[in-house]
Amino acid sequence: MINGTVIDTSIWVNYYNSVMDERSEIVNKLIDDDDIVILPVILQETLQGIKVDKIFALTKELLLSYHYISIDSVYSAIMAADLYRFLRKKGITINKPNDCLIAAICIDNNIQIFHNDKDFDNIAKHTSLKIYK
Repeated sequence: MINGTVIDTSIWVNYYNSVMDERSEIVNKLIDDDDIVILPVILQETLQGIKVDKIFALTKELLLSYHYISIDSVYSAIMAADLYRFLRKKGITINKPNDCLIAAICIDNNIQIFHNDKDFDNIAKHTSLKIYK
């Protein structure tokens, strides 16, 4: 079993852009507690927006220093598609398909997510997705 908290890209982007708010303080606490889990899709989303090579390299090194989940991409894609379809049948459209992938991996591994994205709240209302409070 994997312990920890997945921090979504919606949090990392502000954190690495030095937006200092309550969420940044929580990220610092999770870092201090060594309680962070990185998913490949969040690694990609976070890194792809970095323009400066040196900052890219430093951020990549930092993100890879946390607990990292390797996933079976086919299994995860099917879980995400199932989740998306399940929610659509309930009349809920998830705007970013990667959010279904992230949520499905969190649900499958019983890991909570810390986010700033309403899609995860909508997913949590209808599934066992755990939101970091």
